[in-house]
Amino acid sequence: MFNFDRSGSVGAGVIARAGCTDLARTGGEQLESVFTSPHGPHLHYLILVFLLGAILAPSLSAQQGQPLHPKYTVQFFQLQVENQDQRMAYRDVQPTGASKGKSVLLLHGKNFSGFYWEPTIEFLAQQGYRVIAPDQLGFGDSSRPDIHYSFYQMAGNTKALLDHLGIQQVCLIAHSMGGMLGVRFTLLFPATVEKLVLENPIGLEDYRKLVPYIPLQQQYAAELSQTYEKMLDYQKSYYPGAWKPEYEVNVQDQARVLDTGEYPRDAWSAALTYEMIYEQPVVYELSEISRPALLIIGQDDRTVVGKSHLPPNLQSVAGQYPELGRKAHAAISGSTLVEIPGCGHIPHIQKPDQFRNAVVTFLAGGSSSR
Repeated sequence: MFNFDRSGSVGAGVIARAGCTDLARTGGEQLESVFTSPHGPHLHYLILVFLLGAILAPSLSAQQGQPLHPKYTVQFFQLQVENQDQRMAYRDVQPTGASKGKSVLLLHGKNFSGFYWEPTIEFLAQQGYRVIAPDQLGFGDSSRPDIHYSFYQMAGNTKALLDHLGIQQVCLIAHSMGGMLGVRFTLLFPATVEKLVLENPIGLEDYRKLVPYIPLQQQYAAELSQTYEKMLDYQKSYYPGAWKPEYEVNVQDQARVLDTGEYPRDAWSAALTYEMIYEQPVVYELSEISRPALLIIGQDDRTVVGKSHLPPNLQSVAGQYPELGRKAHAAISGSTLVEIPGCGHIPHIQKPDQFRNAVVTFLAGGSSSR
């Protein structure tokens, strides 16, 4: 288990930004003396570059070091996977409103942990639900073992957690990679799922038919080359033309392992879970879902796993979520489709009111299944 400290140093960046103003306001005489030095213009230039670097470099990395302030306590569930002792992190939040006597299970996407569900957790708790938000093995505060990752294994781990907590049935809300896991969980344990909500799930198309195969070692090398800036740029693609500074907290959550000794292990598990997504499609089994299902689809989403490797002729074909959502809706008998215009990959963050309205309306409806 790697329970990475969510705290970090932001002071240097804040001081640096404040220092820019102070330097401009109070350091004029010192700068003037630099430029009137008898040592020549090259020295002047080098000194200026040094001063600017000292001021601006901490500012550029300040966001990476900002502390996270999680609202909910992370607990740990002990389990064994492939003869290895592991710890699965989770949040277990009791209802704050009048209890409905029901539980909601939240499943996160690949570049996230249960942390990004916090506003949704708070809302659902206010609505009277008990909320369970785990970090799957390989993510967040959970262990990052070197194992064969599969949606079957993740589903089994999640079911074991629910059994441990004494929860017999849940309303399941699953986003992105969590959507693939949510489909697998529902097919394996249909009696455990009262209702299923799929929020912009990946896996609505078979990536093997679109993206060239990437050898595991090559994917590992790519993961090892990650930087905060690369993570930030990728997450910005989730909100086409609609990025807001407050979204960056989720980049900070993803990146907090970068400066730890466990980053190679994290990169390896990231490569293994990429392989899992690529090699274990669920799209062909959507028609087998027998529980009431809601699809919430941000219409501007164009997410494709491995998108940078797409052949040019498929760039405009893959990841077309308006079409993919409608196909999934047709495949899942009796399902409900809510399309959210002007929204990218993460409706529960970008369009929270529309997401929440769709969820509470669906959860409050009848629970018949086919």
